Amino acid sequence: MVDYHAANQSYQYGPSSGSNGAGGGGSMGDYMAQEDDWDRDLLLDPAWEKQQRKTFTAWCNSHLRKAGTQIENIDEDFRDGLKLMLLLEVISGERLPKPERGKMRVHKINNVNKALDFIASKGVKLVSIGAEEIVDGNAKMTLGMIWTIILRFAIQDISVEETSAKEGLLLWCQRKTAPYKNVNVQNFHISWKDGLAFNALIHRHRPELIEYDKLRKDDPVTNLNNAFEVAEKYLDIPKMLDAEDIVNTARPDEKAIMTYVSSFYHAFSGAQKAETAANRICKVLAVNQENEHLMEDYERLASDLLEWIRRTIPWLEDRVPQKTIQEMQQKLEDFRDYRRVHKPPKVQEKCQLEINFNTLQTKLRLSNRPAFMPSEGRMVSDINNCWQHLEQAEKGYEEWLLNEIRRLERLDHLAEKFRQKASIHEAWTDGKEAMLKHRDYETATLSDIKALIRKHEAFESDLAAHQDRVEQIAAIAQELNELDYYDSHNVNTRCQKICDQWDALGSLTHSRREALEKTEKQLETIDQLHLEYAKRAAPFNNWMESAMEDLQDMFIVHTIEEIEGLISAHDQFKSTLPDADREREAILAIHKEAQRIAESNHIKLSGSNPYTTVTPQIINSKWEKVQQLVPKRDHALLEEQSKQQSNEHLRRQFASQANIVGPWIQTKMEEIGRISIEMNGTLEDQLSHLKQYERSIVDYKPNLDLLEQQHQLIQEALIFDNKHTNYTMEHIRVGWEQLLTTIARTINEIENQILTRDAKGISQEQMQEFRASFNHFDKDHGGALGPEEFKACLISLGYDVENDRQGDAEFNRIMSVVDPNHSGLVTFQAFIDFMSRETTDTDTADQVIASFKVLAGDKNFITAEELRRELPPDQAEYCIARMAPYQGPDAVPGALDYKSFSTALYGESDL
Repeated sequence: MVDYHAANQSYQYGPSSGSNGAGGGGSMGDYMAQEDDWDRDLLLDPAWEKQQRKTFTAWCNSHLRKAGTQIENIDEDFRDGLKLMLLLEVISGERLPKPERGKMRVHKINNVNKALDFIASKGVKLVSIGAEEIVDGNAKMTLGMIWTIILRFAIQDISVEETSAKEGLLLWCQRKTAPYKNVNVQNFHISWKDGLAFNALIHRHRPELIEYDKLRKDDPVTNLNNAFEVAEKYLDIPKMLDAEDIVNTARPDEKAIMTYVSSFYHAFSGAQKAETAANRICKVLAVNQENEHLMEDYERLASDLLEWIRRTIPWLEDRVPQKTIQEMQQKLEDFRDYRRVHKPPKVQEKCQLEINFNTLQTKLRLSNRPAFMPSEGRMVSDINNCWQHLEQAEKGYEEWLLNEIRRLERLDHLAEKFRQKASIHEAWTDGKEAMLKHRDYETATLSDIKALIRKHEAFESDLAAHQDRVEQIAAIAQELNELDYYDSHNVNTRCQKICDQWDALGSLTHSRREALEKTEKQLETIDQLHLEYAKRAAPFNNWMESAMEDLQDMFIVHTIEEIEGLISAHDQFKSTLPDADREREAILAIHKEAQRIAESNHIKLSGSNPYTTVTPQIINSKWEKVQQLVPKRDHALLEEQSKQQSNEHLRRQFASQANIVGPWIQTKMEEIGRISIEMNGTLEDQLSHLKQYERSIVDYKPNLDLLEQQHQLIQEALIFDNKHTNYTMEHIRVGWEQLLTTIARTINEIENQILTRDAKGISQEQMQEFRASFNHFDKDHGGALGPEEFKACLISLGYDVENDRQGDAEFNRIMSVVDPNHSGLVTFQAFIDFMSRETTDTDTADQVIASFKVLAGDKNFITAEELRRELPPDQAEYCIARMAPYQGPDAVPGALDYKSFSTALYGESDL
């Protein structure tokens, strides 16, 4: 005889001699957890026994009446085993062996044993309950046996969230009564004494039967009777307890309460089914709502980013030049501020937008939803295209700014040069027209005329020497026009005046020469010394003027080589000064010789040299000016040389840093590519490693900031080339942004793999196996497999895709799933999605339709009232707003089509 006591120590029946504390614990112990040891003395409290008798009797009769019979006395009416066998047949729906109809004790024992054997066949180990005790009318054993039957057939199969039967029934009660005031179900005894919990259970499922708000906690008898009477009258649950017995007992019998409550559970099983369906729908809707929020966030972020790009590009494409270098340099500073302050956050937003898009698509695939298609113009590719347009505009704007600054600098230099040359020329021409128009030759002597002819020849020589300067002035004015100088009008006016005057001088010179030549035959003597002086003094004077002009000429250079070229040319000029000085001495010697001859012959000279206005004083004065300008020119050239040496230092400084940062970025890009292929350990380990790697990259940012500072110094110095490095700041910026984007995308890929693994129930070992297989066949480390590589990978995982008709068909089916666009490549994400679908289950449109059908009471439509009753408020309104009106023949006013709504959730049709 088995020991019932050992199977369920919490519910003990029978004499102490039959107990065995070390019993095996049978199947009853699997779903009935021990709670307390209040009956350890093996005695049943009289009040509890009375409650059990009434409850168990009512429970048995609720089933026996289906067979047209009932019992009056529970420990007497089961003694012959006939009604006991009948009870088991009714509640199990199975046939028991034919009972024996004899009246003898042996017949009764045999019938009871048949019943006990049937109970044992259902996995229940009976302890201390034998047929003899039942036949003898042992009340405790009989109650223990009925309790065992109740546990097995009424309570065992109750489970909420994978809890045990008792815990599941208690959890069900707690959930159903949670919204009701003054109800706090914690057990199956004192929590039910005031009757409010029974009334709450009924009101939750049938609110029209109970006026819960009128019940008072201090009137438990009324509450209990109300619940028992309503349950018996409307729910077909027989009255199993007396209100007075419960109220007058310090602690009601737990078995009696559990039996009674289980009847409520089974009576409302249809509602439980509806709740399960509602939970499924809520889960699906919650996924859909979250995805819609992510879609809305993506659309908003994409719109904001695109709007910023659209606002920024016109600014970058505005190429209206300014008049001064200062205004253009302010534009350049605004552009640098944009690069430092405004653009970097947008780079992060663009990267985050791509990550959010990939995460959303992963969640949609995991929830068996169609892929997200952003609204027109907001695709990731659209954003990338706009971003490329932005960067092209940005590059063009920077080049334009620098070229425009060069142009303005060149213009300023040319304009100043034009003013200098024009001033010198205008000073020279001052009074020349009046001189040429003078008719002094009409009253001059023959010697005077000859002197005038020589003087005019000297002037023509001087005039010819100035032709080059006039041409230079015109050339500079033309270049200023071509470079669109803002003050070109005044330049052109002044240049035209100079050219007109020059033409007039030429015409006047020709006229005067003709007039002098008419009287040339009358001239006889010419002072050869004065003439020679004049002829040599004029070019020498012109040379000094050119030298002074060159020494005062402004210059602009951009490289150390250019300034060294100017210094070399200046040194070469200085080397000619001794010869020039000797020429000056020779010219002055001619003048002295003329004076010496005049003095020697007592000749009184009538004034200055008639053949030239260039006096020895002028020559000495200009020579002294040249001598003063030479060291000034030396100083200016040395200052420029120092500046160019400083620029060269900036170039080398930038190149030194760029030649470190550039290869570092390239190395990190290669390392990320290698890490993404050679990932080991768990996905969490990989994610942690990648985030540490990302932090190490971010920590390198000060090196880029230093490079930006050096680059700004180079730009401020207007340095436009650097032969010491192949890396430009633009290359470094693009490489850095690509590096940050690549590591962020790699991290996002691992996060999506974790999301896939967790959502699909893929184990870490499976994920590692998938990664190892994929990497093994990804020979070129390109992150994608070709068809033959993918087939070999599938074969390694046990798929039958060999080259036969059936294998080819299966492979083609798989390829249509992993490569729907027929690109000929299978990415790792597509491979993971396929393997997760192959190894796990997902909810489907059919499952959601079936759940809605439960809530609708098997109708083909559902009403708003039903949705509001069965679903949480926000999800009910979500469905109502999106469900189309039902158009079927059985439609009623307000009917909603839940089928098309469910299929639309999975992209199988459109609402």
